[in-house]
Amino acid sequence: MRRLADRVLEAGDLESLSRLLAGSLPQAAGVASATLLFWDRKLETFQATSGDETHAASLRPEENVVAEPKARYLIADGQLVETPGATGDATLVPLMARSGLVGMIVLGPRRGRAGTPFLPGEARRISDLAKRAALSIENQLYQSELIASERMAALGTMAGMLAHDFRGPMTVIRGYAETLLVGGLSEADLRERAELITRMIDRLERMTSETLDFARGSHSLVRRPMPLPTLLAELAEGLMAELPGLGVARHFEVPTQIWAAFDIDKLRRALGNIAANARDAMGGKGTIHLKALVAQDRLVLELADEGPGVPEGIRERVFEPFITHGKKGGTGLGLAVSRRFVEDHGGTIELLPEGPGARFRITLPLAQAPAAAPVAGI
Repeated sequence: MRRLADRVLEAGDLESLSRLLAGSLPQAAGVASATLLFWDRKLETFQATSGDETHAASLRPEENVVAEPKARYLIADGQLVETPGATGDATLVPLMARSGLVGMIVLGPRRGRAGTPFLPGEARRISDLAKRAALSIENQLYQSELIASERMAALGTMAGMLAHDFRGPMTVIRGYAETLLVGGLSEADLRERAELITRMIDRLERMTSETLDFARGSHSLVRRPMPLPTLLAELAEGLMAELPGLGVARHFEVPTQIWAAFDIDKLRRALGNIAANARDAMGGKGTIHLKALVAQDRLVLELADEGPGVPEGIRERVFEPFITHGKKGGTGLGLAVSRRFVEDHGGTIELLPEGPGARFRITLPLAQAPAAAPVAGI
């Protein structure tokens, strides 16, 4: 019985514990059978395990799914108690943990013994085993609840991330859809607006997939080679298209012939989250300065706004999830997502000293060293 009590604490999960006790306890205790009942507080039912079979069984008085065990004896705190007037020859052993009742063990009749089924020493050993079983069950239930809680938190993070990142493309779609209702547009203008709306919907689909990858811990990238000046121009134009009221002052100094291979959508989202925060900090409109240069085989991007800057109290935690300040409807996920996507590229992102607004620097490795070429300003 002592060896079995030691093994109880080593059970890795409830299923292993069930098999161990249902299989080994009858021999150790000298009884015909042993049944484990786990109490589910939410459903008010017991999970019954006997031998190799496991099933949910309701023991509520108003339901007659299974009969309550006919127990004549009870072992609690090392004492064997006989219930006056009770019929049957089973013995109940409550499993009491710190949080209360977590289940019970139902022992069948004692083999080869009439009268009192257990001696005082045997009752104490069974009670000690029950305490360890209760502790093991409570720990495993707590672990299961913690895992479920973390999954719900991850689901909430994913939903919040989608809501946060969908705002930009949805604003563009709504804006251009409203212009289609005005009328008087040429066929070329109608086609241009329809194509842009289609591109934004495609982006929403990709963003959904990327967010699911984020929640699963995936770090996959879909790199598209593109001339670096073209990439920078596309990023700047995308910021202005998605964030009405925001102007982008470009300060690009990159060689014209360099090609870069980045995941354009993720990079756009990384910059877009910073720019969206900047626009909000500037009261819904203003200018953000986007600087780009190549240094030591790396693309260096700096974004600076003309707002009040990042409050001192959150500067060290600005890239953590759910950190936000004075932003109505903000989720605090934007900069956390930006850091994740930058790091997926093998790059770094940092908050620079105020100057006077918020200033961020993103450093991304290029696929290969740029060849010598004249510098072009865009």
